[in-house]
Amino acid sequence: MIAEQVSVHGPCPLRGRLRMPGDKSLSHRALLLAGAAQGTSRIRNLANGDDVYRSRLAMESLGVRVREAVGELLVSGSGWDGLREPDSVVDIGNSGTGIRLLAGLVSGRPFLTVLVGDASIARRPMGRVAEPLRAMGAHIDGRDNGNLTPLVIRGGGLRGQHHHLAVASAQVKSAILLAGLQAEGTTLVTEPAQSRDHTERMLAALGVPVVVDAKLRSVRLEAAALPGFEFTVPGDPSSAAFWVVGALITPGSELTVEGVSLNPGRIGFVDVLRRMGAAIEVVPTGTELGEPVGDLHVTSGPLQATVMEGDEIPSIIDEIPILSVAAAFAEGTTEVRDAAELRLKETDRIGAIEQELGQLGATVRTRRDGLTIEGGTALRPGTIRSHGDHRIAMAAAIAGNAIAGVTTIRGWRGVASSYPTFTDDLAALTGTR
Repeated sequence: MIAEQVSVHGPCPLRGRLRMPGDKSLSHRALLLAGAAQGTSRIRNLANGDDVYRSRLAMESLGVRVREAVGELLVSGSGWDGLREPDSVVDIGNSGTGIRLLAGLVSGRPFLTVLVGDASIARRPMGRVAEPLRAMGAHIDGRDNGNLTPLVIRGGGLRGQHHHLAVASAQVKSAILLAGLQAEGTTLVTEPAQSRDHTERMLAALGVPVVVDAKLRSVRLEAAALPGFEFTVPGDPSSAAFWVVGALITPGSELTVEGVSLNPGRIGFVDVLRRMGAAIEVVPTGTELGEPVGDLHVTSGPLQATVMEGDEIPSIIDEIPILSVAAAFAEGTTEVRDAAELRLKETDRIGAIEQELGQLGATVRTRRDGLTIEGGTALRPGTIRSHGDHRIAMAAAIAGNAIAGVTTIRGWRGVASSYPTFTDDLAALTGTR
């Protein structure tokens, strides 16, 4: 059981080597693709948080057999036609990725599925994924004209469409591609900026003829069957970002994070931190189902302020809470712009960052689409609220570890959704267990 609150005693250098839990984004996709594949897939290092567990339960409710073996998960699919109507409502918990990808998957099946989530999911907009799926022929209803959960989906009979997304979103794009794999004709998705490309990479590695045009920021495919596969899920770079920043801002730290996804769309935070003067070495070690994998070696050192904006925002959107902590420890004024999407996450992350960094003595100003963070001021310990958001909680713990004194984080239980062993890893790296 994860505690409702934790206290972090700092400053404690982070030293040693650490292997990340499997990446959440890749774990969701691996489960859905394996469940729709023909044959048995073997998945290792699946993310161990509640979000991904809910995706597993969802696939089981769709008739997919999932078994645990030594060191791996065996997922036995019978192709698209092997999926069946769930006996009850499918509860995806706190997972925005899970509910949107599942919406795309079940939109192609000729049966009824009802998708729900927790109170946070109930507030998050679903119209962006529901509208393109409706355009393909799926019948989707829900609260607020289908913009809010529960989503009631009767799928099947889809037709490929050309979708122009107003906002770059890997979740929406992936939902459309999963539907497109079951649709008649060609499905084409064009984005205003490049979002994460995990789905395209995985499908291409499975032999699906996916056409990606980087210049036009578009992805095109047609209906295709999927084979079973083997996959060792690379470590989660979004989780690695907490340790990388922690090592940079805590004097005396030297840390290697092993086996992390080096997907260019996921390690934008490394570019930002290097721009701030960080000593980060990236060591490639191989690939997994189209995903580059490697190690990150980090040594503590001073940071300088920077500006985060424009096309780089989609690649760092989940890391902005911890990059804001780095900014609070840097010299100068850091600006975050073009990140209005942060207000639609598990909480309003722009407001939460302002409130909670302010509790530690940082000067933070907000606007509709971003933040201004004044660095260079000595921070003080304090009591932080997580706002029910795992990334706010973990960012606060990393900040507290670098500050002299005791920082308490309330609402820690939300960390279970993505990284339930975070406190164990912190204790191991600081030598406090």
